Amino acid sequence: MNSTLPAKDPRFAAWMAIGGVLRRHLPMDEALDSDGLDERDRAFARRLAATLFRRLGQIDAMIDQCLERPLPDKAARVHDLLRLGVVQLIFLDIPAHAAVDTSVALARQHGFNAHVKLVNAVLRRLALTGPSLAASQDAARLNSPDWLWESWCDTYGEADCRALAAQHLKEPPLDLSVKQEPAAWAAPLEAEILPTGSLRRAAGVSITNLPGYEDGAWWVQDAAAAIPARLLRARPGQQIADLGAAPGGKTAQLAASGAEVTAVDRSEKRLLRLSANLQRLNLTAKVVTADAANWHPEQLFDGLLLDAPCSATGTLRRHPDAAWLKRPQDIVKLAALQDRLLAAAAALLRPGGLLIYCTCSLQPEEGPWRIDPLLANGAPFRRVPIQPEELGGLDQLITAAGDLRSLPCHLAEKGGMDGFYAARLEKL
Repeated sequence: MNSTLPAKDPRFAAWMAIGGVLRRHLPMDEALDSDGLDERDRAFARRLAATLFRRLGQIDAMIDQCLERPLPDKAARVHDLLRLGVVQLIFLDIPAHAAVDTSVALARQHGFNAHVKLVNAVLRRLALTGPSLAASQDAARLNSPDWLWESWCDTYGEADCRALAAQHLKEPPLDLSVKQEPAAWAAPLEAEILPTGSLRRAAGVSITNLPGYEDGAWWVQDAAAAIPARLLRARPGQQIADLGAAPGGKTAQLAASGAEVTAVDRSEKRLLRLSANLQRLNLTAKVVTADAANWHPEQLFDGLLLDAPCSATGTLRRHPDAAWLKRPQDIVKLAALQDRLLAAAAALLRPGGLLIYCTCSLQPEEGPWRIDPLLANGAPFRRVPIQPEELGGLDQLITAAGDLRSLPCHLAEKGGMDGFYAARLEKL
């Protein structure tokens, strides 16, 4: 193989993304600089990085077995290069010669000549022993950071913890929300209708080439993420606010119901994407750039959907880097923000109006631990329990208190779903 790689190479982009996430604490898609790559190479770079973060615990355990002593901090990029080689060898079925040779070439090209022999030796050894090592590893446990594993075991029990962590290791399917008549779109989209009403098909396709994309017939939205807006029971003519609205899937659901929707988000950039999505779908909403905690509209609303900023630990199937970006102290800060947003939302709702509070988190601190104290401390709300028929009969998604709690291992036989929590409250 040629000892040099192109200036713009998907492996190099993925290599840089590893350090961007683990040391600069950037989200993977922000750290993954794919400028200059064609569509195929861009997809390969993201697949490399995403699979690496899904399997990071296993990969590091394998590397540790090959080293007499840990690599020093100053060799962090060499460690990342080893990780990149291992993910190709063990989890992406890339031929050993290609995985090893490209890793060695990257080391040489970027000034790590002193470590070329190490990179070559470790990867050649793992090309032989790695598959058997991987088969003997406790994948669900190794790929879950300690603090998350302990939290999930305490909250859901070890069996469910293990089941949801195992689901994080799989590529998620593609879920779609359809504006009208989902059954009519199932066959053209080669999809099945889930009990919750979403359409599901295999991933790995170009979204823009699917039937109905240009016509604005549907949008991409995980099956669990599509539930909270339905629980609001929005009707034509109602005044509804979607707080934390971007990128717009829930706004689209509410607008499709005929309600008059105000979409609020603090990120102007993300709201541009929301507006573009609504335009493609031929749906309308009033778009407001504001911090919902300090937003003071002139009117009260019939319904509010508060999709609060959270740790996003329920979306690790799609964003595996989040497991390695978040820390316990982040949950404390986010919980305080969620309380402020709940207080603000209460002031925006008319008496008798419904509030849906939801987060795409598996952490109880971002779910029932926000709602139970709110009600116990005399907030002007009562719970409106969710009924199984609202979820297509999936009563396992309903907690004893009547809230929504989906886990990635729910509907596992069909590909799982994101982890979501939602509570429905009526203002007194």
